[in-house]
Amino acid sequence: MARYIGPNTKIARKFGEPIFGPDKYFEKKKYPPGQHGNGQRRKKLSEYGVQLKEKQKAKYTYGILERQFRKIFDKANRKKGVTGTVLLQLIESRLDNVVFRLGIAPTRAAARQLVSHRHIKVNGDVVNVPSYNVKPDDIVSIRERSKSMEVIQDAIANRSNKYSWLEWDEDQMAGKFMNYPEREDIPENINEQLIVELYSK
Repeated sequence: MARYIGPNTKIARKFGEPIFGPDKYFEKKKYPPGQHGNGQRRKKLSEYGVQLKEKQKAKYTYGILERQFRKIFDKANRKKGVTGTVLLQLIESRLDNVVFRLGIAPTRAAARQLVSHRHIKVNGDVVNVPSYNVKPDDIVSIRERSKSMEVIQDAIANRSNKYSWLEWDEDQMAGKFMNYPEREDIPENINEQLIVELYSK
């Protein structure tokens, strides 16, 4: 399966919430897509269906494919701690997500592209792998020649989100990954326990 590049609103309507951020089109049509999307009678999901839907929502939210997602879960399952929380912490520490959280890019898809196109450095070295795991105390910065890019300038000018596990240096245009976030600090509306139950079958 290739990465999804279709209309985001359609996917947001599928899950009943704007998982890709504020969306005026979603606000107009808050019912599921399709011919029977606005119908009153909808088939109740099974337990498996609820768990699968939650996993799909997490994958679409973070832009991760199935094989990658399974690898992250297996890694989380081997680590100490609550598996669901560790899973989200590992996903949050992906380089593309950190670039997005720092406000260097307006969306995770844009962050992934910046990383792939070699505009981002970690601890002074260019890293072009979006799934690269950032460690505590790592410094994520923008290549010198890329700092003047319009998309980066616009994103930084409009950055408003501040996260407790990230520290931003305006002068250096660089951010520090302080630590793995606590579950209550991660704003995404994901029930990770359902995902753990799905993979534990």
